[in-house]
Amino acid sequence: MSTTLRDPHHPVAHLRPPRNWINDPNGLVFHDGHYHVCYQYNPYGATHANMHWGHFRSPDLLTWEPLPIALSPNPDGVDADGCFSGNAVSDGDRLVAFYSAHREDRSFQHQPVTCAVSYDGGNSFRPRGELLIPELPEGCTMYRDPYVWQDGEGWRMLVGAALADGRAAALLYDSPDLENWTYRGPFAARSPEPIGGTDLFTGEGWECPQYLPAADGPGALILSTWTEPTGPMRVAALIGEEHDGHFEAGPAVPADHGPDCYAPALLRAPGDRWLLWGWSWEARDEAWAVADGWAGLLTLPREIHVHDDGTLRQQPATELLALRGKHIVHAEGETHGSQPVDLGSVGRAFDLTARLEPTGNAGLRLLTTPGGSEYLDIHLDADTGELVVDRDHSSLDSRARGGSYRMPCPVGRPVDVRVVVDHSIAEIFLTTTGQVLTLRFYPTGQSPWRLQARTAPGTRLGFAVDAWELHPLVIKEPSTSAAEPAPASP
Repeated sequence: MSTTLRDPHHPVAHLRPPRNWINDPNGLVFHDGHYHVCYQYNPYGATHANMHWGHFRSPDLLTWEPLPIALSPNPDGVDADGCFSGNAVSDGDRLVAFYSAHREDRSFQHQPVTCAVSYDGGNSFRPRGELLIPELPEGCTMYRDPYVWQDGEGWRMLVGAALADGRAAALLYDSPDLENWTYRGPFAARSPEPIGGTDLFTGEGWECPQYLPAADGPGALILSTWTEPTGPMRVAALIGEEHDGHFEAGPAVPADHGPDCYAPALLRAPGDRWLLWGWSWEARDEAWAVADGWAGLLTLPREIHVHDDGTLRQQPATELLALRGKHIVHAEGETHGSQPVDLGSVGRAFDLTARLEPTGNAGLRLLTTPGGSEYLDIHLDADTGELVVDRDHSSLDSRARGGSYRMPCPVGRPVDVRVVVDHSIAEIFLTTTGQVLTLRFYPTGQSPWRLQARTAPGTRLGFAVDAWELHPLVIKEPSTSAAEPAPASP
């Protein structure tokens, strides 16, 4: 991906434009043989402002073509101050993008739905020019982020909301033609409650609701939790089934156990496969990101489904195995005592698999400075039954955030993990259970990184670790028509 070689934190295998701010993935759709991925984009800088929709498409998730900006605010229109989040559907020969129309003269919390249509494979979109759903339902204190999907011969839409009675909600609409929409009430609504196994809550409002239906068994409603005055928090899921226009589900569970994944969006791929991308925000001071000229990236595309046991499971899309290059680490054995075992060197972008068989607390350490003062730890806590990812020592730069994050992990049997590290992002997939934890980190070390197996005193760790270089995505050079907009007064 085209970027300055002097920036050690810019990813190579995660989708984003070369510069400027991005946030939520939008408009994810498979159309005419291509995956389309749009995203919230500020073409004028590395801060959250001037929201447009940037746009890539790919035939295979590996080679990406930048397309012209899909949506731009109309200074005199219903979206004068931003084309905010939404999704897109394929309808015959056209793509229809649904999004939140933002104007400063409306409440920031009230972002009504509008749409735009493309008849040329996403190269250009014609905005509707007026609101698709002009009136908000009574009792909404927040309203945004449409998600539309086909249901039989008709169409349905969810919109994220907060209600005056204190509940967060996903509101349901239906339509026979994508044009005329009827409000059916809350699809799901809850007062703030704990997200299972964490000290986090489901929030006062829900952003970017995404529905993963299932032909048989349970489906999932994926939600980005929002709370005043903090704003965006974490990603949760409700696992359940729909009955008469209402989603009946059990307690909320984490959809990503890390601190740096938000606003994930779904794409229904060929073969009845579902893919998900999330926004991974920066975990460093804003001034640092602005100075570097970019902020935010999209996670790896993930295959996602609800397992027979009712758990939400994710793994990197199968196509990403083609990004594996040279096999740089192959290590099998076990630790003896508390002395760390060196497993080998890795670069700044690698894909790792490990089978770990500990008798107590043990795990892997990624050392990013020669003296070992800077490192990222991934270890099993046998006392609590959790996989822990600790970034408190992952950067010697004080402008980077720390923190330790956990996801449940079975004990007493081998544990399989897959770790994809790409310069400043780590996505840790607990293959054993299908859970995932996403975080950002900003190593300062310039020498080759090293992997170690480490154990607590009195503990033994059996390990089998393999790592491959991670090749960059292929990003085609944009055509003239896909160039950045001319500089303008934001």
